[in-house]
Amino acid sequence: MSEQYRGVEAALNARGYSRMVFDLSRIEALLELLGSPQRAYPAIHLTGTNGKTSTARMIDSLLRAHGLRTGCYTSPHMETVRERISIDGAPVSEEKFVEIHDEVAPVARFLDDNATGQESLTYFDLTTAMALAAFADAPVDVAVVEVGLGGAEDSTNVLQANTCIITPIGLDHTEWLGETIEEIATAKAGIVHSGATLICAAQPDEALGPILERCAEVGATIAREGAEFGVLRRGLAVGGQVLSLQGLGGVYEDVVIPLHGAHQAQNAAVALAAVEAFLGAGASTRQLDPEIVREGFAGTSSPGRLERVRTSPTILLDAAHNPHGMTATVNALQEEFAFGRLIAVVAVLGDKDAAGILELLEPVTDAVVCTRNTSGRALPADALGEIAADIFGEDRVRVEPFLPDAIETAVALAETDVQGELSGVGVLITGSVVTVADARTLLVR
Repeated sequence: MSEQYRGVEAALNARGYSRMVFDLSRIEALLELLGSPQRAYPAIHLTGTNGKTSTARMIDSLLRAHGLRTGCYTSPHMETVRERISIDGAPVSEEKFVEIHDEVAPVARFLDDNATGQESLTYFDLTTAMALAAFADAPVDVAVVEVGLGGAEDSTNVLQANTCIITPIGLDHTEWLGETIEEIATAKAGIVHSGATLICAAQPDEALGPILERCAEVGATIAREGAEFGVLRRGLAVGGQVLSLQGLGGVYEDVVIPLHGAHQAQNAAVALAAVEAFLGAGASTRQLDPEIVREGFAGTSSPGRLERVRTSPTILLDAAHNPHGMTATVNALQEEFAFGRLIAVVAVLGDKDAAGILELLEPVTDAVVCTRNTSGRALPADALGEIAADIFGEDRVRVEPFLPDAIETAVALAETDVQGELSGVGVLITGSVVTVADARTLLVR
C-alpha cells in the first residue's frame, strides 16, 4: 500500500466514516463544479433493505456479458474502500483511486471552506462523487449504483436514473428512515423519478402503498416480482443453485448462480428484469439471448454472502446484519447445508437489533460465541453475551472479546464430541459486514 493511498484513506476517514448529513444540495454543488459527471452515462439505481450489493453485482456481470463497459458503486466495503468503485468488474487501482481523490478533494475543500452554517461534505459524499467522476473518466457505458442509506435524501439520488430497483424492504436504520415499514418505503421510493422504470421485488403490504403512490406521482412504470417477473423454479447445484426465471421478455431456463439461498434467486430475478428493462427487452416480448444471460450469471460473485472460506470444519461468512437479512440466511442454511453441528460467531454494531438476530439463529445453531468487530460502533462482547444468554441459555453461550479467539473457540466447540468426518460440522461468522471483513482478513488468503 503506497503512502499516497494511505494519505487518501486518512483524509476520507477524517470526514467521519459513519457521519450522516442528509442534504443533497452539497453533493449537487460539488458535482456541478466537477462538470456534472453523472450526466455522462445512463445509470441503474438500487435501493432496499437487503440484497442491494448482491443484486448490483449480478446486474454488473450481466451487462458486461452483453459487451457493455460498466461502472459499479456499492457500499460498505469489506477490505478496502477501493471495492466501492469498480470498472469492468474490478476495483480501481490504488493509483487511480489517488488520482480521482486528488481531482475531487480540492473542490470539496473549496465548498467546505465557503459553506456558511452548513455541514462539511461527508465520507460518503466524497466516495460517491469520486465514483461518478471515475465512471465519466473511464468512460463507462452504464453505471450500476447502490444507495448508501434510504433513497430520497441519499447522495446517490443525484442520478435521477431511468432504471430503478427496490429490493425487499424491512426494518433497519429506523433512527434515520422512520419507525415503520411504510416510512422506510417512502424514503426509499424517492429514487424513482419522472418517467423511470421501477423493478420492484416482492414487498410487505405496508411498503407497497408508498411505492405505488410514488410511481403514480412521477409517472413511472413499475414491474413487480410475482406479476411481470420472478423465480419459476430453483434447485440445488454444486456450489450454488440452478434457476428457471421468468423475465420481462420470456423464460430463461438452466440459469446457474454460484450463490446460496432463495433470497439470491430472488435477487437474480430482480437483476435480470432490470437488465431487460435497461436494454429495452420485454416491451415487445423481445427476450435477451439466454446463453448470454447464463454466462452473465455464472460470472457473478458475492463475497461475504454465505461464503465458504474453510473446510474441515466448514467455515461460512455471512454479512446478515438485521433480522430481515438473517431470516434469509437461516432459511438458506436449513435448505442447502446439512450441518449436524453448527456454531455461530456473532459480532454486531450497537445500533442493530442484536436480540432479533440471535433469536433467529437460536433454533439452527448449537452454541454461539459472542465477540466484537473492529468498528468503533461495535456492541461490546459482554453486552452481546448477556443478550445471547437470555435467548440461548448460559450453557450455550461463550464470550470472547477478540474475533481470532472467538473463531478458535467456535472451531473447538464445533469439533467437540464429533466422531470421524467433520463434513457435517460448521462455523458461521455473522452479524455485520465489518465482522465478515475482519474474518476475511484472518481467514482468506
